[in-house]
Amino acid sequence: MASLPAPPTPLGSCPRGRGGGRVVARPRRAGLACAARSCYRFRTDDDGVVDVAVSGEDGDGGGGGGGGGYAVSVEVPGTRGREGGLVLRASGSGEGAPLAPAAGGASLAAELSFDPPRAPFYLSFLLTDASGAEIRTHRKTSFRVPVGVGPGSPAPLGMSISGDGAVNFAVYSKNANAVSLYLYAAAVGGGGGDEPALEIDLDPYIHRTGNVWHVSLASVDGYVSYAFCCGGIRRPLLDPYAKVIGDFVSGNSVYDEGVTAPSMRCFASLAIAPSYNWGRDRHPRLPLEKLVVYRANVALFTKDRSSGLPDDAAGTFTGLSAKVEHFRSLGVNAILLEPVFPFHQVKGPYFPYHFFSPMNLYSSKGLSVSAIKSMKDMVRVMHRNGIEVLLEVVFTHTAEGESECQTISMRGIDNSSYYIANGIAGCKASILNCNHPVTQKLILDSLRHWVLDFHVDGFCFINAPFLVRGPGGEYLSRPPLLEAIAFDPVLSMTKIIADPWSPLDISNVQFPFPHWKRWAEVNTRFSIDVRKFLKREALISDLATRLCGSGDLFSTRGPAFSFNHVSRNSGLSLVDLVSFSNDDLLSESSWNCGEEGPSENSAVLQTRLRQIRNFLFILFVSLGVPVLNMGDECGHSAAGSVSYKDRGPLNWRGMKTTFVKEVTGFISFLTALRSRRGDIFQRREFLKLENIHWYGSDLCEPGWDDPTSNFLCMHINAEVDEMAADSVRGDLYICFNANEESVSAALPALAEGSVWLRLVDTSLAFPGFFATESNPKVQQVPGLSSYHVEAHTCVLFESKSALA
Repeated sequence: MASLPAPPTPLGSCPRGRGGGRVVARPRRAGLACAARSCYRFRTDDDGVVDVAVSGEDGDGGGGGGGGGYAVSVEVPGTRGREGGLVLRASGSGEGAPLAPAAGGASLAAELSFDPPRAPFYLSFLLTDASGAEIRTHRKTSFRVPVGVGPGSPAPLGMSISGDGAVNFAVYSKNANAVSLYLYAAAVGGGGGDEPALEIDLDPYIHRTGNVWHVSLASVDGYVSYAFCCGGIRRPLLDPYAKVIGDFVSGNSVYDEGVTAPSMRCFASLAIAPSYNWGRDRHPRLPLEKLVVYRANVALFTKDRSSGLPDDAAGTFTGLSAKVEHFRSLGVNAILLEPVFPFHQVKGPYFPYHFFSPMNLYSSKGLSVSAIKSMKDMVRVMHRNGIEVLLEVVFTHTAEGESECQTISMRGIDNSSYYIANGIAGCKASILNCNHPVTQKLILDSLRHWVLDFHVDGFCFINAPFLVRGPGGEYLSRPPLLEAIAFDPVLSMTKIIADPWSPLDISNVQFPFPHWKRWAEVNTRFSIDVRKFLKREALISDLATRLCGSGDLFSTRGPAFSFNHVSRNSGLSLVDLVSFSNDDLLSESSWNCGEEGPSENSAVLQTRLRQIRNFLFILFVSLGVPVLNMGDECGHSAAGSVSYKDRGPLNWRGMKTTFVKEVTGFISFLTALRSRRGDIFQRREFLKLENIHWYGSDLCEPGWDDPTSNFLCMHINAEVDEMAADSVRGDLYICFNANEESVSAALPALAEGSVWLRLVDTSLAFPGFFATESNPKVQQVPGLSSYHVEAHTCVLFESKSALA
């Protein structure tokens, strides 16, 4: 029917909408086979009652539009005062069918049967008495009933397909007093129209179980997308569990509880993501201690034309796959992607809209289905090359609310359940109530979806301190969400990492995190202490603690749970750390090496180069997991800005410069060294105290409490392993000099027949500052000798048998 009147309000409420189909009214037939009927009761304007039942004639419960068609039974009990009879007329039709006495004569009844039209749709009809007077609902409207609409199931949440082909929709809303399902028809270009083509109001007595509203439709053919409407306000809301979604576009402002709220709009697609052939893909399942991580932004990594990729691949998952050899050349075996969930394009990826789909723009076609396939292709390529894929995820807040009060999904569906009602003091964002059972389930379901459907290997949880918040914003000693993640049978097989960095207030505060010996953490103290040491502002004891795996923070877990970095996506890049240090950057603990910003002073440039080498060297010789930040291997700069928004795309032209070849070659050497000397650098447990010796310049006790002491030597005795080859059994001696002057360092005596081989000296010219197969003539230093350690220099020695 092209147009339908406003809905009635029967004892069981009816949906409203627009539908079609050829309907033929006829008297009720005896013995008609109808099963799984949906029943509706209407009050009439003369205080009577009309009962309506809908079923499929083939016994499929109205699920079809298949060969059997539909039957609608109309019965009017208590016919006293209507001796003249009643006639049923389809709305918009002059044809009618008289109601005949039913069995026992206590009521009048008729049946409508019709050919299988497109379902679901609405059947609208009127009743007239013998005098032609119309009998309507108590709201003076026609009688309307849905066809092809069933009660549905409360599980699973979101959209799902049942075995008989029916489509089920379910959404959690504890506080909504009314919920509607909107279906949108195809429009020009294949998108959804602005106005729903079909609106289905859910009956709380039929379509609600507990706090879950649900409905099933026999078919959704002819429709392309859907949304929910809650609380009676005509505002389409994105299904939090949708797997395929459209684009986010600005919607009309709405007046809600005294506030005019601008709204973003996004429809969930009725399309099912096509099945994906994973072939022989397997999770690498690398131990934590063996990881070397590279953090990247999908778009910025290859968006620049210098990446050499076609326009439809640049800045996408496909572009990331195309650069897999770059990761391999660095020795990286895990990539940590900045959030890939759909996000606010002005605020950035740390302000998501949705948790179950990848960003549409990260695909060549800019569509959800394309993004899903492209991301799976990328994961498969990485796995084939032994590289794990980790995702940064934000589950503590969304792009809803904030100063604009925009409503997109959960805020309109059930704000008080999904969000901390009064927020958190000092925070303007909409903070998710992560430890509420419904939000906890949403997060767990999302994480499992990324592991099971996308083969993701782990997650880094941004703004982790907010994950321990209770419903009132209070800190919980045993947050149920974190414990559930730690022991979930699917998630327990992945890497789970807590990152204290907050994109809300750009804070970075380490705090005691409940871990159950499962949670790893991003170690912000590592970055701070290493920067301060190289700037000559830290006690050498702070550096020693970080080198040994941060026992002050990870004593109950081990060094492998510490994810170390010297720069990250928020703050100064590595090259900017050694190039800028003005008053606005005091919190960065950076040092410009004598001149602010770009410089042509050779002495300044030489010092900066040494400092970059020192940062990388300390990162890789420290116990824990080293994390490289995108662009640090090629001098990527934001001109001294710490703002996330000021980061630009990676410039791949720089990869051909001598500087980049030197830095990338050094990183490759360090990753190989960590692998070769895994007995020291890749450890699940801390080094034994008796195997570590600390010295000053002359093999005496270091100046632990002297704030002016900027020189430290670390002697690591290799643990005896009869099964290990001689080449991996030597002791290590490492010198760290942050002074402005050189220092003569004495080397410990070795057993007869052994010598110290210098592997690294960050003050030397390239390529001689580190030992490679192409430069085998590394310097041999006889036992009991000393070595001249230049200013701002780190040196590494390894003991070897002279015969070897």
